[in-house]
Amino acid sequence: MDGNNRYEPWPQEIRVCEEGTILSLSFDNGEKLSISAELLRVESPSAEVQGHGPNEKTILSGKQGIMILAVEQVGNYAVKIRFDDAHDTGIYSWKYLYSLGKKKEEIWDKYLEQLSKKGLSRSKTP
Repeated sequence: MDGNNRYEPWPQEIRVCEEGTILSLSFDNGEKLSISAELLRVESPSAEVQGHGPNEKTILSGKQGIMILAVEQVGNYAVKIRFDDAHDTGIYSWKYLYSLGKKKEEIWDKYLEQLSKKGLSRSKTP
């Protein structure tokens, strides 16, 4: 077997739960992961959020309470998630979703730290 052919968990079930605030994933290795809509939105793999190169990531604020409106499959490798703020340009690969679900606490803590450093808030402004 080629050393580059590494096993990557494959989703068996993807479900939007908690009235659109959680994405629940079950993988073929038996793992079940859940990711909040807010984390999915602020970590969207879209160029709008990630930028076009290193150090270009945008720190999004005001996404607390955001909801997932729809999830649609993109080929055999990803899903596109539509949020209630009209964002729908991120293509979330299975590998990205698995990694995000496994590292969500670490990623979330870093996000909160970045918000604080910039004087931003999770809360939506009135």
